[in-house]
Amino acid sequence: MKNVMITGGNGFVAHHLIEHFLKNTDWNMVNIDKLSYSSSGHDRLKDIKAFDNERVKTFTTDLTLPFPEGLKKEIGKIDMIIHLAAESHVDNSITTPIPFIQNNINSTIYLLEYAREVKPELFLYFSTDEVYGTAPVGRNYVEGDRHNPGNPYSASKSGSESIVRSYANTYGLPCVITNTMNVLGERQHPEKYLPLVINKVLKGEVLSVHSNKEKTKAGTRFYIHARNVAAGILHIINNCGERLDNLDASKGVFNIVGEEELDNLELAKIIAGFVGGELKYEMVDFHSSRPGHDLRYALDGAKMKGLGWEPPVSIRESIKNIVEWTLRPENKKWL
Repeated sequence: MKNVMITGGNGFVAHHLIEHFLKNTDWNMVNIDKLSYSSSGHDRLKDIKAFDNERVKTFTTDLTLPFPEGLKKEIGKIDMIIHLAAESHVDNSITTPIPFIQNNINSTIYLLEYAREVKPELFLYFSTDEVYGTAPVGRNYVEGDRHNPGNPYSASKSGSESIVRSYANTYGLPCVITNTMNVLGERQHPEKYLPLVINKVLKGEVLSVHSNKEKTKAGTRFYIHARNVAAGILHIINNCGERLDNLDASKGVFNIVGEEELDNLELAKIIAGFVGGELKYEMVDFHSSRPGHDLRYALDGAKMKGLGWEPPVSIRESIKNIVEWTLRPENKKWL
Protein backbone atom coordinates (compact mmCIF):
# COMPACT_ATOMS: atom_id res chain seq x y z
CA MET A 1 0.00 0.00 0.00
CA LYS A 2 1.38 3.39 -1.03
CA ASN A 3 0.56 6.96 -0.05
CA VAL A 4 0.15 9.01 -3.21
CA MET A 5 -0.22 12.78 -3.45
CA ILE A 6 -2.28 13.96 -6.42
CA THR A 7 -2.45 17.69 -7.08
CA GLY A 8 -5.52 19.24 -8.71
CA GLY A 9 -7.69 16.29 -7.72
CA ASN A 10 -10.89 18.35 -7.92
CA GLY A 11 -10.11 19.08 -11.55
CA PHE A 12 -11.18 17.18 -14.64
CA VAL A 13 -8.28 14.84 -15.46
CA ALA A 14 -7.10 14.33 -11.87
CA HIS A 15 -10.48 13.28 -10.49
CA HIS A 16 -10.57 10.53 -13.15
CA LEU A 17 -7.11 9.49 -11.96
CA ILE A 18 -8.34 9.28 -8.36
CA GLU A 19 -11.32 7.20 -9.47
CA HIS A 20 -9.06 4.88 -11.50
CA PHE A 21 -6.66 4.39 -8.60
CA LEU A 22 -9.56 3.65 -6.24
CA LYS A 23 -10.73 0.89 -8.59
CA ASN A 24 -7.36 -0.57 -9.54
CA THR A 25 -5.02 -0.15 -6.54
CA ASP A 26 -5.05 -0.31 -2.76
CA TRP A 27 -3.25 3.04 -2.47
CA ASN A 28 -4.15 5.88 -0.16
CA MET A 29 -4.46 9.26 -1.85
CA VAL A 30 -3.87 12.81 -0.64
CA ASN A 31 -5.57 15.32 -2.92
CA ILE A 32 -4.27 18.91 -2.94
CA ASP A 33 -6.45 21.49 -4.70
CA LYS A 34 -6.81 25.25 -4.36
CA LEU A 35 -10.41 25.19 -5.70
CA SER A 36 -10.09 27.54 -8.67
CA TYR A 37 -13.02 28.06 -11.07
CA SER A 38 -12.11 24.93 -13.07
CA SER A 39 -12.24 22.72 -9.97
CA SER A 40 -16.06 22.90 -9.89
CA GLY A 41 -15.93 22.92 -6.11
CA HIS A 42 -16.13 19.39 -4.74
CA ASP A 43 -18.80 18.24 -7.21
CA ARG A 44 -16.55 15.86 -9.17
CA LEU A 45 -15.25 14.19 -6.02
CA LYS A 46 -18.80 13.89 -4.69
CA ASP A 47 -19.90 12.26 -7.94
CA ILE A 48 -17.22 9.56 -7.69
CA LYS A 49 -17.95 9.19 -3.95
CA ALA A 50 -14.39 10.07 -2.97
CA PHE A 51 -15.61 11.65 0.26
CA ASP A 52 -17.18 8.32 1.24
CA ASN A 53 -13.85 6.53 0.92
CA GLU A 54 -11.33 6.67 3.73
CA ARG A 55 -8.50 6.14 1.22
CA VAL A 56 -8.92 9.69 -0.11
CA LYS A 57 -8.11 12.81 1.90
CA THR A 58 -8.58 16.26 0.39
CA PHE A 59 -6.78 19.41 1.53
CA THR A 60 -7.26 22.92 0.18
CA THR A 61 -4.10 24.96 -0.20
CA ASP A 62 -2.45 27.19 -2.79
CA LEU A 63 0.54 25.41 -4.29
CA THR A 64 1.98 28.71 -5.55
CA LEU A 65 3.00 29.31 -1.91
CA PRO A 66 5.31 27.25 0.30
CA PHE A 67 3.70 24.20 1.90
CA PRO A 68 2.35 25.10 5.37
CA GLU A 69 4.24 23.24 8.10
CA GLY A 70 1.01 22.11 9.74
CA LEU A 71 -0.18 20.62 6.46
CA LYS A 72 3.09 18.71 6.03
CA LYS A 73 2.59 17.11 9.45
CA GLU A 74 -1.04 16.27 8.77
CA ILE A 75 -0.21 14.67 5.40
CA GLY A 76 2.59 12.53 6.80
CA LYS A 77 4.55 10.05 4.68
CA ILE A 78 4.26 10.33 0.90
CA ASP A 79 5.58 7.66 -1.49
CA MET A 80 4.65 9.26 -4.81
CA ILE A 81 3.71 12.71 -6.05
CA ILE A 82 1.66 13.11 -9.24
CA HIS A 83 1.48 16.77 -10.21
CA LEU A 84 -1.49 17.56 -12.42
CA ALA A 85 -2.61 20.89 -10.94
CA ALA A 86 -2.28 23.73 -13.47
CA GLU A 87 -4.13 26.50 -15.19
CA SER A 88 -4.77 25.04 -18.63
CA HIS A 89 -6.97 27.42 -20.65
CA VAL A 90 -5.04 28.76 -23.66
CA ASP A 91 -7.32 31.80 -24.11
CA ASN A 92 -6.82 32.82 -20.47
CA SER A 93 -3.05 32.48 -20.86
CA ILE A 94 -3.13 34.79 -23.88
CA THR A 95 -5.35 37.36 -22.16
CA THR A 96 -3.47 37.43 -18.83
CA PRO A 97 -0.13 35.68 -19.33
CA ILE A 98 1.78 36.85 -16.23
CA PRO A 99 -0.45 35.45 -13.43
CA PHE A 100 -1.12 32.38 -15.56
CA ILE A 101 2.57 31.59 -16.04
CA GLN A 102 3.40 32.45 -12.43
CA ASN A 103 0.74 30.00 -11.21
CA ASN A 104 2.02 27.06 -13.25
CA ILE A 105 5.72 27.71 -12.65
CA ASN A 106 5.50 28.56 -8.95
CA SER A 107 3.27 25.62 -8.09
CA THR A 108 5.79 23.27 -9.68
CA ILE A 109 8.75 24.83 -7.88
CA TYR A 110 7.16 24.69 -4.43
CA LEU A 111 5.98 21.12 -4.98
CA LEU A 112 9.50 20.10 -6.01
CA GLU A 113 10.87 21.77 -2.88
CA TYR A 114 8.37 19.76 -0.84
CA ALA A 115 9.53 16.63 -2.70
CA ARG A 116 13.12 17.34 -1.69
CA GLU A 117 11.99 17.11 1.93
CA VAL A 118 9.80 14.01 1.76
CA LYS A 119 11.98 12.14 -0.80
CA PRO A 120 9.28 10.25 -2.73
CA GLU A 121 10.12 7.20 -4.81
CA LEU A 122 8.56 8.97 -7.81
CA PHE A 123 7.65 12.52 -8.88
CA LEU A 124 5.46 12.47 -12.00
CA TYR A 125 4.85 15.73 -13.87
CA PHE A 126 1.77 15.75 -16.07
CA SER A 127 2.44 17.85 -19.17
CA THR A 128 1.00 18.51 -22.60
CA ASP A 129 1.62 17.92 -26.28
CA GLU A 130 1.54 21.69 -26.74
CA VAL A 131 5.12 22.12 -25.46
CA TYR A 132 6.30 20.90 -28.88
CA GLY A 133 4.27 23.50 -30.75
CA THR A 134 2.36 23.03 -33.97
CA ALA A 135 3.07 19.77 -35.79
CA PRO A 136 3.42 19.78 -39.59
CA VAL A 137 1.30 17.20 -41.39
CA GLY A 138 3.10 13.87 -41.23
CA ARG A 139 5.20 14.78 -38.19
CA ASN A 140 4.37 13.25 -34.79
CA TYR A 141 6.75 14.37 -32.05
CA VAL A 142 8.61 11.72 -30.06
CA GLU A 143 9.87 11.83 -26.48
CA GLY A 144 12.89 14.11 -26.18
CA ASP A 145 12.14 16.28 -29.24
CA ARG A 146 12.86 20.01 -28.97
CA HIS A 147 10.21 22.30 -27.49
CA ASN A 148 8.69 25.19 -29.41
CA PRO A 149 5.69 26.44 -27.38
CA GLY A 150 3.25 28.62 -29.28
CA ASN A 151 1.40 30.37 -26.44
CA PRO A 152 1.92 31.34 -22.77
CA TYR A 153 0.13 28.21 -21.53
CA SER A 154 2.41 25.82 -23.41
CA ALA A 155 5.42 27.95 -22.44
CA SER A 156 4.50 27.59 -18.76
CA LYS A 157 4.32 23.81 -19.15
CA SER A 158 7.59 23.70 -21.08
CA GLY A 159 9.26 25.83 -18.41
CA SER A 160 7.90 23.59 -15.68
CA GLU A 161 9.24 20.53 -17.49
CA SER A 162 12.69 22.13 -17.56
CA ILE A 163 12.50 22.87 -13.84
CA VAL A 164 11.51 19.27 -13.12
CA ARG A 165 14.49 18.11 -15.18
CA SER A 166 16.78 20.47 -13.26
CA TYR A 167 15.65 19.03 -9.91
CA ALA A 168 16.16 15.50 -11.22
CA ASN A 169 19.67 16.38 -12.41
CA THR A 170 20.71 18.57 -9.47
CA TYR A 171 19.09 16.85 -6.50
CA GLY A 172 18.62 13.32 -7.79
CA LEU A 173 14.83 13.38 -7.54
CA PRO A 174 13.37 10.34 -9.35
CA CYS A 175 11.18 12.12 -11.90
CA VAL A 176 9.18 11.27 -15.00
CA ILE A 177 7.20 13.47 -17.38
CA THR A 178 4.09 12.48 -19.31
CA ASN A 179 2.87 14.41 -22.34
CA THR A 180 -0.78 13.98 -23.17
CA MET A 181 -2.98 15.26 -25.97
CA ASN A 182 -6.49 16.71 -25.76
CA VAL A 183 -8.46 14.87 -23.08
CA LEU A 184 -12.19 14.14 -23.10
CA GLY A 185 -14.44 12.63 -20.47
CA GLU A 186 -17.35 12.93 -18.09
CA ARG A 187 -17.66 16.02 -15.88
CA GLN A 188 -15.59 18.25 -18.15
CA HIS A 189 -15.96 22.02 -17.75
CA PRO A 190 -18.63 23.31 -20.18
CA GLU A 191 -16.12 25.66 -21.82
CA LYS A 192 -14.33 22.62 -23.30
CA TYR A 193 -15.02 21.36 -26.81
CA LEU A 194 -17.09 18.22 -26.26
CA PRO A 195 -19.66 19.66 -23.81
CA LEU A 196 -19.66 22.85 -25.91
CA VAL A 197 -20.66 20.85 -29.00
CA ILE A 198 -23.37 18.99 -27.07
CA ASN A 199 -24.82 22.30 -25.88
CA LYS A 200 -24.76 23.82 -29.38
CA VAL A 201 -26.56 20.80 -30.85
CA LEU A 202 -29.18 20.70 -28.08
CA LYS A 203 -29.87 24.44 -28.43
CA GLY A 204 -29.73 24.55 -32.23
CA GLU A 205 -26.93 27.13 -32.12
CA VAL A 206 -24.06 27.58 -34.57
CA LEU A 207 -20.72 26.07 -33.58
CA SER A 208 -17.55 27.95 -34.58
CA VAL A 209 -14.94 25.47 -35.84
CA HIS A 210 -11.37 26.77 -35.93
CA SER A 211 -9.90 26.32 -39.38
CA ASN A 212 -7.07 27.31 -41.70
CA LYS A 213 -7.01 30.69 -43.45
CA GLU A 214 -8.91 29.31 -46.43
CA LYS A 215 -11.61 27.90 -44.14
CA THR A 216 -11.28 24.51 -45.81
CA LYS A 217 -9.70 22.42 -43.04
CA ALA A 218 -10.28 22.27 -39.31
CA GLY A 219 -7.57 21.77 -36.73
CA THR A 220 -6.74 18.19 -35.75
CA ARG A 221 -5.93 16.40 -32.49
CA PHE A 222 -5.38 12.87 -31.16
CA TYR A 223 -8.18 12.96 -28.59
CA ILE A 224 -8.10 10.57 -25.63
CA HIS A 225 -10.44 9.76 -22.73
CA ALA A 226 -9.31 10.75 -19.23
CA ARG A 227 -9.72 7.15 -18.01
CA ASN A 228 -7.32 6.00 -20.75
CA VAL A 229 -4.87 8.66 -19.54
CA ALA A 230 -5.22 7.35 -15.98
CA ALA A 231 -4.61 3.80 -17.22
CA GLY A 232 -1.48 5.00 -19.02
CA ILE A 233 -0.13 6.70 -15.90
CA LEU A 234 -0.74 3.60 -13.79
CA HIS A 235 0.98 1.46 -16.44
CA ILE A 236 4.08 3.67 -16.31
CA ILE A 237 4.19 3.53 -12.51
CA ASN A 238 3.82 -0.26 -12.40
CA ASN A 239 5.90 -1.27 -15.41
CA CYS A 240 8.71 1.18 -16.08
CA GLY A 241 11.63 2.17 -13.86
CA GLU A 242 12.98 4.67 -16.40
CA ARG A 243 13.59 8.15 -14.97
CA LEU A 244 14.70 11.51 -16.35
CA ASP A 245 18.31 11.40 -17.50
CA ASN A 246 20.80 14.27 -17.89
CA LEU A 247 22.33 12.76 -21.05
CA ASP A 248 19.35 11.30 -22.92
CA ALA A 249 16.38 13.69 -23.10
CA SER A 250 14.04 10.91 -24.17
CA LYS A 251 14.46 8.87 -21.00
CA GLY A 252 11.82 9.26 -18.33
CA VAL A 253 9.42 10.92 -20.79
CA PHE A 254 6.26 9.17 -21.99
CA ASN A 255 3.68 10.22 -24.60
CA ILE A 256 0.15 9.08 -23.67
CA VAL A 257 -1.66 9.37 -26.98
CA GLY A 258 -5.05 8.57 -28.47
CA GLU A 259 -5.13 6.04 -31.28
CA GLU A 260 -6.84 8.15 -33.97
CA GLU A 261 -6.31 11.65 -35.34
CA LEU A 262 -9.58 13.54 -35.78
CA ASP A 263 -10.18 17.03 -37.08
CA ASN A 264 -12.46 19.19 -34.96
CA LEU A 265 -15.28 19.25 -37.50
CA GLU A 266 -15.24 15.46 -37.78
CA LEU A 267 -15.30 15.20 -34.00
CA ALA A 268 -18.26 17.60 -33.79
CA LYS A 269 -20.17 15.52 -36.33
CA ILE A 270 -19.50 12.33 -34.34
CA ILE A 271 -20.74 14.02 -31.15
CA ALA A 272 -23.84 15.38 -32.89
CA GLY A 273 -24.60 11.91 -34.24
CA PHE A 274 -24.60 10.45 -30.73
CA VAL A 275 -26.68 13.38 -29.43
CA GLY A 276 -29.15 12.76 -32.25
CA GLY A 277 -29.40 16.36 -33.42
CA GLU A 278 -28.35 18.61 -36.26
CA LEU A 279 -24.90 20.18 -36.23
CA LYS A 280 -24.93 23.80 -37.38
CA TYR A 281 -21.42 25.13 -37.85
CA GLU A 282 -19.23 27.74 -39.47
CA MET A 283 -15.53 27.53 -40.25
CA VAL A 284 -13.64 30.38 -38.58
CA ASP A 285 -10.09 31.53 -39.33
CA PHE A 286 -9.33 32.18 -35.69
CA HIS A 287 -5.63 31.41 -35.94
CA SER A 288 -4.59 34.16 -38.37
CA SER A 289 -6.24 36.90 -36.34
CA ARG A 290 -5.07 35.51 -33.00
CA PRO A 291 -1.78 33.61 -33.15
CA GLY A 292 -1.06 31.18 -30.35
CA HIS A 293 -3.70 28.61 -31.27
CA ASP A 294 -2.06 25.81 -33.25
CA LEU A 295 -4.05 23.95 -35.90
CA ARG A 296 -2.37 20.59 -35.40
CA TYR A 297 -0.75 18.84 -32.45
CA ALA A 298 0.62 15.33 -32.74
CA LEU A 299 2.60 12.94 -30.56
CA ASP A 300 4.05 9.55 -31.38
CA GLY A 301 2.76 6.77 -29.11
CA ALA A 302 5.26 4.06 -30.11
CA LYS A 303 7.19 4.15 -26.83
CA MET A 304 4.14 3.37 -24.70
CA LYS A 305 3.04 0.73 -27.21
CA GLY A 306 6.47 -0.86 -26.85
CA LEU A 307 5.89 -0.98 -23.09
CA GLY A 308 2.73 -2.97 -23.68
CA TRP A 309 0.18 -0.17 -23.37
CA GLU A 310 -2.49 1.08 -25.76
CA PRO A 311 -5.70 2.99 -24.94
CA PRO A 312 -8.07 0.40 -23.44
CA VAL A 313 -11.17 2.01 -25.00
CA SER A 314 -11.30 3.49 -28.53
CA ILE A 315 -11.96 7.19 -28.95
CA ARG A 316 -15.25 6.65 -30.81
CA GLU A 317 -16.58 4.33 -28.13
CA SER A 318 -15.36 6.82 -25.51
CA ILE A 319 -17.25 9.68 -27.20
CA LYS A 320 -20.42 7.57 -27.37
CA ASN A 321 -20.13 6.72 -23.67
CA ILE A 322 -19.49 10.35 -22.67
CA VAL A 323 -22.46 11.69 -24.65
CA GLU A 324 -24.85 9.04 -23.33
CA TRP A 325 -23.66 9.66 -19.76
CA THR A 326 -23.95 13.44 -20.12
CA LEU A 327 -27.50 13.31 -21.48
CA ARG A 328 -28.85 11.40 -18.50
CA PRO A 329 -31.11 13.73 -16.49
CA GLU A 330 -28.97 13.44 -13.34
CA ASN A 331 -25.82 14.43 -15.25
CA LYS A 332 -27.03 17.33 -17.39
CA LYS A 333 -25.83 19.71 -14.67
CA TRP A 334 -22.35 19.27 -16.16
CA LEU A 335 -23.51 21.08 -19.29
